[in-house]
Amino acid sequence: MQILTKKIHLNVGRNALLICKFARFLDTNFKKKYMSNDIRIKKGLDIKLVGAAALSKTAAIKSNFYTIRPEDFHGITPKLVVKVNQKVKAGEPVFFDKSNEDIKFVSPVSGEIIEITRGEKRRILELKIKADKTLTFIEHKKLNLKSAKSEDIKALLLASGCWPFVKQRPYDVIADPDRSPKSIFVSAHATAPLAADYNFTLKGKESELQAAVTALSKLTDGIVHVGVSKDAHSPFTNLEDITTHRISGPHPSGNVGTLINKIDPINKGETVWTVTPQDLVIIGELLLTGKFNAERTVALVGSQIEEPRYLTTRIGSEVATMIYDRGIQKDAHARIISGNVLTGKEVKPDGHLDYYSNVITVIPEGDDYEFFGWNKPVFNKVSTSRALTFSWLTPNKKYDLNTNTNGEHRAFVITGSYEEVFPLDMYPMQVLKACMYKDLDEMEALGMYEVAPEDFALTEFVCVSKQPHQKIIREGLDLMIKEIG
Repeated sequence: MQILTKKIHLNVGRNALLICKFARFLDTNFKKKYMSNDIRIKKGLDIKLVGAAALSKTAAIKSNFYTIRPEDFHGITPKLVVKVNQKVKAGEPVFFDKSNEDIKFVSPVSGEIIEITRGEKRRILELKIKADKTLTFIEHKKLNLKSAKSEDIKALLLASGCWPFVKQRPYDVIADPDRSPKSIFVSAHATAPLAADYNFTLKGKESELQAAVTALSKLTDGIVHVGVSKDAHSPFTNLEDITTHRISGPHPSGNVGTLINKIDPINKGETVWTVTPQDLVIIGELLLTGKFNAERTVALVGSQIEEPRYLTTRIGSEVATMIYDRGIQKDAHARIISGNVLTGKEVKPDGHLDYYSNVITVIPEGDDYEFFGWNKPVFNKVSTSRALTFSWLTPNKKYDLNTNTNGEHRAFVITGSYEEVFPLDMYPMQVLKACMYKDLDEMEALGMYEVAPEDFALTEFVCVSKQPHQKIIREGLDLMIKEIG
């Protein structure tokens, strides 16, 4: 009898996985044929914080030192091509990926390599460059984009160091140049807390954006999809070689993963590429000028900043050059984050802007203890629950939140709160659990091919169990890379 019961259970499990796969197949083909260019997201949560950047742009204090950290590029094993005291030009390779020597990583400035920091087993942690006062650049051959072949474009992006800006799903890693994507996605609709306004930062960059999307359109047999804000004019609106989608709704409607899921979901054996808008500008400038210009417009935001605003700097610059010039408040006990509060990395004042960030967020450090905080009405915190929490009464209020998790790590509690803020057509709790008990078949059937850790940032935020969702998803994706490839 026990054997019979076990067989029935196994058959039911297999049938459930087959049903999931078939449903995703039907959903994908339906969306390809009938999807409107207007996408309205209903599930999600906007976290409105104090300290948004004013729409003004100034140059940051010029940084003397720049740092490149291999840890910013998940999954790569760096192989150095420079040594200490060597002089480099802006755009000159400093290391490459050991598993694919064509993928090069370049210096954002010209100057001298003054330090190479190593960790355990001589693992490379960072390269520090002392910048020249006047930058000199590596000069690359310019292409005629109308007549250029895809092989020439790909070769230029690889040689120039622009290829790391192109990421792929599945696995949310740097794209494999030997695989052709079925489509390419760009999200210019920023909805993360205190995110940089692309409509402001990309203004006047239409020619660079056009060059970049034209080049990318030749690297796929599919479409370059761009998500833009529905109620605002975007620099992408009148560009050629793309299909724009007007998006509305709460965060994470601006995540590129949401765009992929609603337009062209990924099945086994398929690949899509993603590029962020600020990286398109660097790619476009390379194509137009032949130079790798690592300039960034960074939003300096957060309640602990005196004058939140936009600053022009470069990839890898010192954070101190931004936060101490009319920046961090005097005597503030704050946390500095390279990125947004949901997905960014903590950095110290002597740290550096990471390779992909266009936001520096400074918020109060939450290392204090709130006496009986669990047992009294709460008016100054964001929550999806109405139990003792009254943020739902003031939907437009902006909050001054700190880093306190208001609880400790404990076993999963099934509350249904994940589904309220998760707009992707999959089951977030089941995906997380499949990652935790390493069931590759179930991970595949539930849609792991198209997710990235950032897609689970909101479920982590609302999790009453304080589980590290993004870490769980990253470990699940790494397992899939190892076992499936």
